[in-house]
Formats: sequence, C-alpha cells, structure tokens
Amino acid sequence: MKPRVAVLGCGYWGSNHIRTLKSLGALHAVSDANHARAEGFASEHECLAVLPEEVVGRDDVDAIVMALPPQHHAEFAIKAVKNGKDVLVEKPIALTVADAERSVAAARANARVFMTGHVLRFHPAFVKLKSLIDQNELGEVKYIHSHRLGLGKFHTENDALWDLAPHDLSMILAITGTAPIEVRGEGAALLDHLSDFAHLHMRFPNGLRSHLFTSRLNPYRERRLTVVGTKAMAVFDDVEPWARKLAVYRHAVWQDSGQWAFTANEPTYIPVEEGMPLTHELEHFLYCIETRELPLTNGEEAIDVLKILTAGTVTHD
Repeated sequence: MKPRVAVLGCGYWGSNHIRTLKSLGALHAVSDANHARAEGFASEHECLAVLPEEVVGRDDVDAIVMALPPQHHAEFAIKAVKNGKDVLVEKPIALTVADAERSVAAARANARVFMTGHVLRFHPAFVKLKSLIDQNELGEVKYIHSHRLGLGKFHTENDALWDLAPHDLSMILAITGTAPIEVRGEGAALLDHLSDFAHLHMRFPNGLRSHLFTSRLNPYRERRLTVVGTKAMAVFDDVEPWARKLAVYRHAVWQDSGQWAFTANEPTYIPVEEGMPLTHELEHFLYCIETRELPLTNGEEAIDVLKILTAGTVTHD
C-alpha cells in the first residue's frame, strides 16, 4: 500500500498538492482552518476532511504535506513528527532559523522524514542542467545568477525575497554544494514595509559568485537561472516552451596579444523530457517515506536557505 498522506492547508498551492497526490493514489485526507473549504476538496477528491488540530494525531495518516502560511509551519511540523508522521513542509519552512532548526531537530529525534517543498529541484530542465554540470560540460562554474520576476503574489508576512527566492537558492546551493561565506542584500518596499524588490549577492568558498533578483512588482514574468562556466554557459528559462527551456552557449573568450577576444555562438537547446515538477517532487516524497532515505531537499538544506534569506533581509520602517 502507498503511504496515506494528508494535505494541511487547502489554499492555492495546497490544492495543487491535493490534485497531484490524488493522481498518485496517495491522498487520504485534507485539512484547513476553513473546514468548509476542506470539505469541498474532500467531496471532490473522495477523501476525508479533518480538522487541523486532529490531523497530526490520526493513526490512519502516515504523512502530512504542509502548505500553510509559513508562520504556522514549525508548530504543526513539530507536532506531526512527534506523532510519528513524515512531513513535507512547503517553503519557507519557517520565518526564523531557530524555528526551522527546532522542526528539523524534532524530525531527526523522532526518526521522521523531513522534506522541503523546493519544487524546482525536481524540474526536468534543472535536473538535466545539474547533470551537465556534474559531467563537467560547462567546465568550472564561476558565476550563477537568477531572476524571478512577476506581478504578485502579495503576502502580509513574507516579502518578495522570502516568497520568491527559496526555489532559486535551493538550485544555487545544489550547484555549489556549499553555503555562501558572504551574503549581501538590497531591497525596496513600495507598497508597505515589506520588500517588493530584492537583490542578493553571494560569495562562496571557492570564489564562485552568485546574484539573485526577485520582484513581485514587475510588468512581465521572468523565471531564469544562468550558470557561467569556463567551458560554456547554460540558461534554464522556465518561461520558454519545453523545447527551449534549457540552452547551452559555447562562447569562447581568450587573450590575443594582450587583448581580450571572443566569439559568440548560437545556443544549443538541450532536449528535456516533459514532466510536472510537483509530480516528481511528491513521487520522491513517497519514495523517501517507503525507503527511509534522506530527501534530496531535506531539512538541512532548508535551514541553509533560511540562513541566506535572514542574512540578506533588508528591514523597512
């Protein structure tokens, strides 16, 4: 039998988890502070509707996917793992590093799977990009920059950095394999006291540099991760159609008689098998529940992401 999974939080992203777990044959229950909303999803997907304070203790629930406002994640995650539940906690897993560390420590103490919803780590285009890097197709990676821009969403608790950057930070950490030794943040709050634009500049132990730009007040959508290596450059652009999501540029730069010269080549588009990242993420979660393996996006990675967000946060009056 597949693990019996409950989804706690039936908002926009929680509803995606509900539909996907149903398609995977693992949805057992749904829960939300608005019980009528949970009952609606339960009726639609033929599962149980359970109150939030009850779902963490039910014997017929093996695991819980938490898609709550982030200020509530730590409280429910700790209760769940202490009651023997494996958890997938959406990003960010908490609003403070201390709460994140308490959640992960509780999962470890109770031998529970703790996975974080850094869904783009499971995007087929990023998986292929990571494979190219691991195979040295790009040479030594020197610089990574990411742009995640668009209009909305607007939250009362977390700003553009905390809402939009975790996915990109997770991908950057997967490529670098280590946390940065220096983080510098810049932000601008236009609507209220929360940043609507944010920049992060990072320096890593091997000299690699990285820059991240997020905005929730941008007139167009941009979802782009660029990796610059000594042999080639690669771009993962999630706005592009599948045939153009991953491009490799084999530009050449060299010195000639003391002067820099270069040739710019057309991109090679790398074939990527189409697939929904959320489906791959939840399949991985179910696999980790069954095998007890450490998730690819585990609690320690989530803590590293929160440390970067905290270091790069700019406060506004």
